[in-house]
Amino acid sequence: METESQSHSSTWHGYVDWKNRPARTNKHVVEVLENLAYLANASNLVLYFSEYMHFSPTTSANSVTNFMGTAFLLALLGGFISDAFFTTYYIYLVSAVIEFLGLVVLTIQARSGSLKPPTCDLQASPNVPCEQVHGGQAAMLFIGLYLVALGVGGIKGSLPPHGAEQFDEATPQRRKQRSTFFNYFVFCLAFGALIAVTFVVWVEDNKGWQWGFGISTFAIFLSIPIFLAGSPFYRNKIPCGSPFTTISKVLIAALLNTGTSINSTSAIASMASSPSPPIPTGKEVGQGSHSKGVESIETPSTSLSFLNQAVSDTPACGALECSVQQVEEVKIVMKILPIFACTIMLNCCLAQLSTFSVQQAASMNTKVGSLKVPPASLPIFPVVFIMILAPIYDHFIIPFARTVTKTEMGISHLQRIGIGLFLSIVAMAIAALVEIKRKGVATDSGLIDSAKPLPITFFWIAFQYLFLGSADLFTLAGLLEFCFSEAPVSMRSLATSLSWASLAIGYYLSSVIVSIVNRVTGISTNKPWLSGSNLNHYHLERFYWLMFILSALNFMHYLFWATKYKYRSARSSK
Repeated sequence: METESQSHSSTWHGYVDWKNRPARTNKHVVEVLENLAYLANASNLVLYFSEYMHFSPTTSANSVTNFMGTAFLLALLGGFISDAFFTTYYIYLVSAVIEFLGLVVLTIQARSGSLKPPTCDLQASPNVPCEQVHGGQAAMLFIGLYLVALGVGGIKGSLPPHGAEQFDEATPQRRKQRSTFFNYFVFCLAFGALIAVTFVVWVEDNKGWQWGFGISTFAIFLSIPIFLAGSPFYRNKIPCGSPFTTISKVLIAALLNTGTSINSTSAIASMASSPSPPIPTGKEVGQGSHSKGVESIETPSTSLSFLNQAVSDTPACGALECSVQQVEEVKIVMKILPIFACTIMLNCCLAQLSTFSVQQAASMNTKVGSLKVPPASLPIFPVVFIMILAPIYDHFIIPFARTVTKTEMGISHLQRIGIGLFLSIVAMAIAALVEIKRKGVATDSGLIDSAKPLPITFFWIAFQYLFLGSADLFTLAGLLEFCFSEAPVSMRSLATSLSWASLAIGYYLSSVIVSIVNRVTGISTNKPWLSGSNLNHYHLERFYWLMFILSALNFMHYLFWATKYKYRSARSSK
């Protein structure tokens, strides 16, 4: 049987720890450029669709939602391929090239008038409908757009785990540095978004979309040589085969072998060919032990015991022969899934930042002195909050928590996710109260039926942005690190990609909830909550209270799973 050091060296290559600081640093620069390239278009794309491609408002909104949701869901594909076939290093490079090609296509189309539908002026000719993009022009648009989505998905599925792979988890100091990496990874997401929603959006609105796409193209192109510059220092995990194959094999074997007994001798024999990789342990869960390699598992654990049937002396067929290690790895994945599912509701709340919250601000006074702030620039609030909170959290809150709790992490992954979920509850309550105040001002001012800006500053909306931005920082960074550190080594990229899948599902769920609310309230009251001649006729405050209740129930559901969860270090110490 392989020793721990042999197992470790067979899983990793190209690792020299003292040389790794450049490898860690340039990941953050690359992520700034990548998120700039993506959000520079996604944040303003609905305008491009409606004004230049002549889609209807509904079609434009749905096209943007589909694009963003697809990009984040494709992170699962990027994570899967990274684990199964190629390293995260190669998946990032291929994905960056794909996104670059997609942006080149979009830039060419935006620059050439013959590749877009003819311009039209509805004010000058109100009876002449604008010609919507179709045929080859539409094909070019969506080919470029979904090449970008494919590239973004691959990058999101490979870059975070690639950065985390640079840290040797055998020592507490390295594990602390990995936690800092994930924290500043979210900071860099916000920094890229800040440039995108300010400078690049201004360029698109004032200089032309060809320049906006061009900036995005240059940004993703620049990220490639910066990433390559760290190649001599990178620590790369060798792919371990398809994680879906392992999961499927264990589930099918457990189902077919139900009722048979487990033969421990055959279990030990099957383990000889699949030694356990080093598993990080930490003081985060109060064990106080240093990181060690874990002995090969000889008998299955008692949790999720129905999966233990997969280890059988007489499997249904040779292809379904499972080791105890494989069974335990599948158990880990199944225990992670409820935590992942509980974060979807938070991302459903975050979807309101780009929908109803923007419409609320648009009905209010958006002037700051002589400057009039466009409502579409409101995402700057959560972005700035994240950029302020990230270093405060890493340099002040966490050291203080470590001192108080006497643990390695100070605040555990699950505690951090829980804080984010709780803040989302507070955010929805504040959003409801702000909407009550906004409608009260509209009523008192006699502007219920008017489209004029209300005499109330849009800075009131900043309160819900503050709490939702904080919730995003806590939960996204916590979930990324939780999935990476808890998942089996062979499935880490795929598990980390669940964080992005949660974001996509949350946005889709938001649309579903809005549709259900309108349908149910339309039947019971003959007037849907979220309809009317303008936002003042909506019952948006009731919708926010509903989101508050759903978030609170989701938080209770999360506490149930979080309190039952045992970290890998706790499991391995028993």
